[in-house]
Amino acid sequence: MSSKQPRCQLYLISPLDVSGEFPRRLENALDASGPKGPVAAFQYRVKGVDQHEAAALAEPLLAICRARDVAFIVNDSVGLAKRLGADGVHLGQDDGDVREAREALGREVQIGVTCHASRHLAIEAGEGGADYVAFGSFFPSGTKASEHRPELELLEWWQRVMEIPCVAIGGITPENGLPLVEAGADFLAVIGAVWSHPRGPREAVREFNEVFARYGRAYI
Repeated sequence: MSSKQPRCQLYLISPLDVSGEFPRRLENALDASGPKGPVAAFQYRVKGVDQHEAAALAEPLLAICRARDVAFIVNDSVGLAKRLGADGVHLGQDDGDVREAREALGREVQIGVTCHASRHLAIEAGEGGADYVAFGSFFPSGTKASEHRPELELLEWWQRVMEIPCVAIGGITPENGLPLVEAGADFLAVIGAVWSHPRGPREAVREFNEVFARYGRAYI
């Protein structure tokens, strides 16, 4: 997910609990559109466990993503990303420097940075070597509270001035996601809209692809 694409895709983020039946649910989400679907990346985000346990929980999920050519991104931890041989790491503003992460992980690993609603932080991340930036929260989110509320114009501006992709995040659903796609989001990052969908993650991903199709940016 390191270069511009002519279509919008999904960037799935895990719930905090990835035990039990979650691997099967991940398979259902990734298989929603056959061997190649609208999901480009999966971010592994767990809290409150040590690195050994986090690695053990990650292994089956990493295998599922690898089998489907979906990028496996570790949230926050450069050390865990290196241990797993992950495809990337996502850094919050307090999770370390892009250049240091690049030195630790190598040139082939994807590095993303949370930039809230800030043009300055996004440009700084891009100049530092980030492969993508994430803006949000565009809508109120039940997963993670945020005081930052970027406007659609931020996505439009980013597309005009920068080459690296941008991710929109925060309370995104199939019902409210179309304006973000139209404004230029390369990826929609979603959590609850997929994992809490009343008809399951497969149906949720299918609904998002319908949104992309309405703008002519479906993953076919």
